[in-house]
Amino acid sequence: MKALLYEAFQTDPKISQVQDPTPSPDGVVIEVKATGLCRSDWHGWMGHDDDIVLPHVPGHEFAGIITAVGKGVKNWKIGDRVTVPFICACGKCPECASGNQQVCDNQFQPGFTHWGSFAQYVAIQRAEVNLVTVPEQISMETAASLGCRFATSFRAVVDQGKISGGQWVAVHGCGGVGLSAIMIANALGAQVIAIDIDQEKLKLAKEIGASFTIDASKVVKVVTAVRELSKGGVHVSIDALGSPETCFNSIENLRKRGKHIQVGLMLGDHKHTRIPMNQVISKELEIYGSHGMQAYRYNDMLQMILSGKMNPELLIGSRISLEKALFALPEMNKFKGTGISMITSF
Repeated sequence: MKALLYEAFQTDPKISQVQDPTPSPDGVVIEVKATGLCRSDWHGWMGHDDDIVLPHVPGHEFAGIITAVGKGVKNWKIGDRVTVPFICACGKCPECASGNQQVCDNQFQPGFTHWGSFAQYVAIQRAEVNLVTVPEQISMETAASLGCRFATSFRAVVDQGKISGGQWVAVHGCGGVGLSAIMIANALGAQVIAIDIDQEKLKLAKEIGASFTIDASKVVKVVTAVRELSKGGVHVSIDALGSPETCFNSIENLRKRGKHIQVGLMLGDHKHTRIPMNQVISKELEIYGSHGMQAYRYNDMLQMILSGKMNPELLIGSRISLEKALFALPEMNKFKGTGISMITSF
């Protein structure tokens, strides 16, 4: 099969012909129809993820059609339209037993712990626990966009933030994660403040549900601007980018007993960043992480999409070929373009 592969971190990836995958006894092989290009893939390419063994094929948010099934798989068949969470669970550990497969003790992540979806085919283990049916009404591109950014944002907003109508929500960073969080929070009736340094991204944020936008490149004090708009601070604030500045601002702009949710990855030099702990104590703030979403929680998200409450395909900014991803992957940290870049031809 054809795959995008890199043999060393921070070196140019290449298109290679590699061996087709075969299913494990509990797994399947999926023909990839669409796969998103995510900043997490860039972190992996940079060498920020200790799980990656070189040479490596990245890619972790995808959708496709099952082409081969392991002998132990009973509930899935060749031809099924499927997607998977980017964190795949074992289904047996204490965390899985408690319903928290997103922090499975024995998790595996396509595109990180093993070869991913920047290829014509990808193998997924533990199919019974991790596969999600893609309804016929939902395109493969839309389904692929759910696997990392949208699903993670859904859990951050719905399960971690427990956002309700009328609450104030700040979203720092309007990339794929941030735009997803804005759309979801708006669908729940929240008043959303979107913060970014790119006018085009802020324009899209407004179109998909942000009540207010703040251009951080022009506003001297983002925290002050958020507090003024929300009349004292927001109920929930999401760092959708993952930087020392956005993390600090997200905590600092909360009202008393507010929630900060960290979704943007803090890796490399940023993993031990400073936070305003004095505010955490005096205001009794809550700090949450959000990293993926369980396969069984997809149904609620899919139902909101099918009912028209959310339209994630609006977040797809460009559709590119696997060859063009050779250049797009190393450029991910430059934040070019608006919305999600989706690989749709192989």
